[in-house]
Amino acid sequence: MATQNHTPITGEELAHAFEEDQGPPDLSPYSVEDWVGLAVFWGMALCVFLQFFTRYVLNDSLAWTEEIAINCLVAVVFLGAVMCTRLSRHIQVDVLYHYMPKALARLLSTFVDLVRIGFFAYACVLLWRYVNIVSRERMVTVDLPRSIVFYTVFAAFVLMLLRSLQVAWKNARRGYSVLERPGAFDGSGA
Repeated sequence: MATQNHTPITGEELAHAFEEDQGPPDLSPYSVEDWVGLAVFWGMALCVFLQFFTRYVLNDSLAWTEEIAINCLVAVVFLGAVMCTRLSRHIQVDVLYHYMPKALARLLSTFVDLVRIGFFAYACVLLWRYVNIVSRERMVTVDLPRSIVFYTVFAAFVLMLLRSLQVAWKNARRGYSVLERPGAFDGSGA
């Protein structure tokens, strides 16, 4: 078994490493949907805490907190999927692209972009039909329409479609995608 050699560092050096001024944080990689997803996440966390507190501390659970937390989780998942689409971070297998000719890799990568756009467009159509069918349903414990959740998921799919169009456009202008050159996207430069 190979051992890793690390540069020895003292505890004091380690403590001072956190004191370096990093400057203001860079918020440019984040988009509007990321901030909305973060707000919904904290709303979900508040509902889960409230549920825990009322159930185990007060021994008198608030029934609505579970349903609201579940619906918030649905929104967080699909808003997170929008971010993954924008950053090309969905699960993908790129090892095949290293062994094929560049022209074929470019062609296959473009095909993947088109399939992704087609998938999101078709999902938007299906979800729109579904929302119209179930739009009158109400939540079980809170007298709110479930269409709030369905429209949020629909909006997330529309955003994924728009972001996939944006990614395909950038890939075409750049001449390569994350599948062809993952190092150009993860900071390794390979």
